[in-house]
Amino acid sequence: MAMTITEKILAVHSGNESVKAGQLINADIDVVMCHDVTTPAAISMLAERGLDRVFDSEKIVVTPDHFQPAKDIKSAELHKRLDDWCKKHKIKHYYPLGKAGVCHALLPEQGHVRPGEVIVGGDSHTCTYGAFGAFSTGVGSTDLAAAIATGQLWFRVPSSIKFELSGKLSPAVYSKDIVLEVIRRIGTDGARYMAMEFAGDGLADLSMEARMTITNMAIEAGGKNGIMAVDEVTRAYLAEHLKDKADFTVYESDADAEYVRCEEIDCAALEPMVAFPHLPSNGKAISEAAGLAMDQSYIGSCTNGRIEDLRIAAEILKGRQVAIRTIVVPATPEIWKQAMDEKLFDVFYDAGCVVSAPTCGACLGGFMGILAAGEKCVSTTNRNFVGRMGSPKSEVYLASPATAAASAVEGKLTDPRKYL
Repeated sequence: MAMTITEKILAVHSGNESVKAGQLINADIDVVMCHDVTTPAAISMLAERGLDRVFDSEKIVVTPDHFQPAKDIKSAELHKRLDDWCKKHKIKHYYPLGKAGVCHALLPEQGHVRPGEVIVGGDSHTCTYGAFGAFSTGVGSTDLAAAIATGQLWFRVPSSIKFELSGKLSPAVYSKDIVLEVIRRIGTDGARYMAMEFAGDGLADLSMEARMTITNMAIEAGGKNGIMAVDEVTRAYLAEHLKDKADFTVYESDADAEYVRCEEIDCAALEPMVAFPHLPSNGKAISEAAGLAMDQSYIGSCTNGRIEDLRIAAEILKGRQVAIRTIVVPATPEIWKQAMDEKLFDVFYDAGCVVSAPTCGACLGGFMGILAAGEKCVSTTNRNFVGRMGSPKSEVYLASPATAAASAVEGKLTDPRKYL
């Protein structure tokens, strides 16, 4: 029976020779990702039911990130509960403050993501790890609790949509522009509970960082998971980052695998994109969007807070001054240190930016960049729902680091091609 990558992974992890879309299965979990917002609720559920246990202390990866460093007493208490729980259960892969980073940048960087695995996390953007040929999806606190205690979860096998990427991106156009165009085309529910499989020669020139930006936003189209086949770019990244368990299994979709449909994206024809409020699907080409005044530019998050993103922003900001408040947030301590060593911080400082410790804070409207009523922010994050980054009367415009940086310089939505 012909199968997609997603179906093959779920078949193996459920003990079946084959599975098909719509089938209910019980799958073994390879990695459980935990952070400071959804995990305390999960561990409370387990304790209340006399199930205060972990299925494998080496297969759970924990980091505070949403409210770290702690912004108030309540978030400090969440961190303490997480810390106490990790110590009690001897969680091997725990990244406390000082080592903590934005979870979806931290796990691949620290070698916790391998092809062919089933990975779940208490965060909707856990689909990021599909860039490595893994089945990876977000779950709520109840399912997270079940995964922590048993190492298994049930799934309905998703049907798949194939996105065939062709051509080479033009200068100042990036993977963020690809995924914003995809979501613009199919809508925020266009891939509801489906696997979004990305393929084609258009992937060849994209780094793993760029690929993670695409799979990160699969959930914004309603996708159950985003996934890409393993190639030499993937293998090179893994060779550098895997610290143990370097062996892995690579799955590829069969040539006659069944897809709901196939969407073709000509990357060479794309221009920088901006998603207007209040949906990631409200994408407009920069030629339509340029000129709208902004109050803030935000460069960071699990979508675009990696070193490649900071380099792109710094290239535009170098020797220039920002016209609006601009916040730069490296996604992990290693990225922070690398940016400092490469003197990117000098560029940001000279331009008038604020540089933060790694945190998800502003992205979810927690802290470190909250918007007041009436304010507009061009942001490299993944969501622009009503009130996402602050006041329900504020507005968020999603864009690439290049567009966010160029817009910061001019104080209005700006085509980055004029700077690169």
